[in-house]
Amino acid sequence: MFRRFGILFCFHFFIASSTSAEKMNVLFIVSDDLCNAIGCYGHPLIKTPNIDKLAARGVKFERAYCQYPLCNPSRASFLTGYRPDTIRVYDNAVQFRKNKPDAVTLPQTFRKAGYFVARVGKLYHYGVPLQIGTDGLDDPESWEKVVNPRGRDRDDEDKIFSLTPGKFGGSLSWLAADGKDDEQTDAIGAKETIRLLEQKAGEPFFIACGFYRPHTPFVAPKAYFDLYRLDKITLPMVPENHRDSAPTFAFQSYKKEQDKLTDPMRKECLQAYYASTTFMDAQVGRVLDSLERLKIHEKTIVVFISDHGYHLGEHGLWQKQSLFENSARVPMIVYDPRMKPAQHQCGRTVELTDLHPTLADLVGIPAPIDLDGKSMKKLLEDPVSNWDRPALTQVVRGNAKQKQVRGYSIRTEQYRYTEWGPNGTLGKQLYDYTNDPGELTNLANDKKHQDIVAKMQALLNKEIKR
Repeated sequence: MFRRFGILFCFHFFIASSTSAEKMNVLFIVSDDLCNAIGCYGHPLIKTPNIDKLAARGVKFERAYCQYPLCNPSRASFLTGYRPDTIRVYDNAVQFRKNKPDAVTLPQTFRKAGYFVARVGKLYHYGVPLQIGTDGLDDPESWEKVVNPRGRDRDDEDKIFSLTPGKFGGSLSWLAADGKDDEQTDAIGAKETIRLLEQKAGEPFFIACGFYRPHTPFVAPKAYFDLYRLDKITLPMVPENHRDSAPTFAFQSYKKEQDKLTDPMRKECLQAYYASTTFMDAQVGRVLDSLERLKIHEKTIVVFISDHGYHLGEHGLWQKQSLFENSARVPMIVYDPRMKPAQHQCGRTVELTDLHPTLADLVGIPAPIDLDGKSMKKLLEDPVSNWDRPALTQVVRGNAKQKQVRGYSIRTEQYRYTEWGPNGTLGKQLYDYTNDPGELTNLANDKKHQDIVAKMQALLNKEIKR
């Protein structure tokens, strides 16, 4: 249905005619470690035509944020609808039911309503690449059926370049792979998702498809690397002494291995990330194409998100776990074929936790009443509706003197305010995105902005659980 390297990846999207009384399906697609560096969010190079087409039909949220910029805490959060402090998950080791055994998850809400509920690939956390093909920290109560795809990317590890030889998941690493698309884990995952859609096309379903790319190692077939010439790739500019502008904790996601990076290596790393993103997008296109082929496009709500953002050299940082915009912000696209909003982008600040109550609301089934998220249905109907909820993102840091230092960051449409330690005793940050979209000027100690600091601090204190 699409020519791969023309670059014309096309799938025929749809004009909806379903009635509100019809039971709607949900296709829930999650990418791993994908920041907003994709075409529909304005990236000048990265080719993501299938995600872009979905955004043109649905509502693209410009200011959507994860609640913790790390895989397990974020996934446990949005799949339950609770913030990390509610489920007390702050690392990649704790399964959320240890702390909240009675939680009713997003997929469970649909199971209780009589839907067929399944996942393919990574929804809850498991380590990439070593746990590919396993259940990892999955939640058996959430799913009726699970599929754990495993491709040649799991077997080609001896070919992967890594800044830390022998380590891939947490280290910058990449591979322009031999072989065909359909040998890779994400292509197998797309095929298995399509198989489930074919099997369940005649009954209500909630099917979740979790892709692994562009998570490290950045692996994609060589043809995708060829789409991105190194001489066309530019590196982000980082001002001299930039680290002096904010508390030390703001930059502690930096990894020592990154001292090895040269500018040519940085470009190779970006090329690999871009290639992995476009490869993932091609698999998204295959899955979306199948909805129309099966004639279920008019009764299927589609969600596309990432679990958190990702640094690609901004602020001198790579990967995740910071409270800067690149790490906290996520792509979020929601398409309900029954809705025809006047515009297709929404500038309100929303959270990944909002997805659980939103999807339940859209299909007319009850969700738990104590969720930390809120239904975004009104924003899908009218993306410029009034909406006064900020977005909260947090991390935990450790150092030699204090076992844990917590960082909380609150985001409104104009500002981000961050505190490190109790009431900001270990540092504060304030950024005005109207004048400083790159977060280069910390206004927290600027006398002219103390009224804003006070307002943002009050907003933060209202949202967090100390």
